[in-house]
Amino acid sequence: MARTWLQVRVDLLGGLGARLKPPPGRIFLVGPSHTFLALADAINAAFARWDLAHLHRFELAGGRQIGFVDPEPFEDDETEDHAAVKVADAVAPGEEFGFVFDFGDRWEHRCRVLAEKVDPRQEWGPGPLPREPVAIWGWGVIPDQYGRRSAAELELDP
Repeated sequence: MARTWLQVRVDLLGGLGARLKPPPGRIFLVGPSHTFLALADAINAAFARWDLAHLHRFELAGGRQIGFVDPEPFEDDETEDHAAVKVADAVAPGEEFGFVFDFGDRWEHRCRVLAEKVDPRQEWGPGPLPREPVAIWGWGVIPDQYGRRSAAELELDP
């Protein structure tokens, strides 16, 4: 199989008003048919997000924005539909873009398309190829989405 899949490195820079040093990260395999919606879902899963009832947006070079399309947008909102735009059609090896999850808590990520495309068979192995982007490498400590450090901080009924 040809080297047709992108590798996208995603570093979690911070959220909840704090910067993470060093930032945890993941490297994803992204196929030619994978959309930004699928990449967002993969990022959220890889960074242990469980409350997905928050908006997100990618910002590409030049200010191009891809995310949820508001059915009643503001005048200047030119956000493109994340379910319609394929990652491989919008970014190329060597390019960098941003991803923000939860506009209130602002979980900010730096995404970089690594220089070399890869053969997914060599990276993923035998069997069916992943239908969605998938993390293949990772490092660092992933913070809780709401900043909790233990179950004692949960608001559960007694």
